[in-house]
Amino acid sequence: MSTLSLAPAFSPAPARARSTVRLTRRGRLVVFLTSLFLVLAVAIMLAGGAVGTDEPGQQIPTEIVQVTPGDTLWGIASELATDGDVRSMMQQIERLNALESAGLQAGQKLRVPVTTE
Repeated sequence: MSTLSLAPAFSPAPARARSTVRLTRRGRLVVFLTSLFLVLAVAIMLAGGAVGTDEPGQQIPTEIVQVTPGDTLWGIASELATDGDVRSMMQQIERLNALESAGLQAGQKLRVPVTTE
């Protein structure tokens, strides 16, 4: 019978000598400004993709409606929706007025699409 001996798989690594290269105050500033410049350059290149078209958008004929106490967006939209689609009318009113919610305040002026009956 033969004898098998194994060498240790992992031997401790020799201690590394500490680097003597250090950044000065000016060096840190140069590294920071270079990094900042690169980040801004990438941001500008990525933002270049958000470009409008050359064609103007279609204008929707609108009128101004003043909200009275007790009015709701659903109520105003239901009066204006001639085809019975109240939800799409609500979405149009929200989009035209950049509303974040359906909450209205008395005295508020809303731009609503002109309906032809």
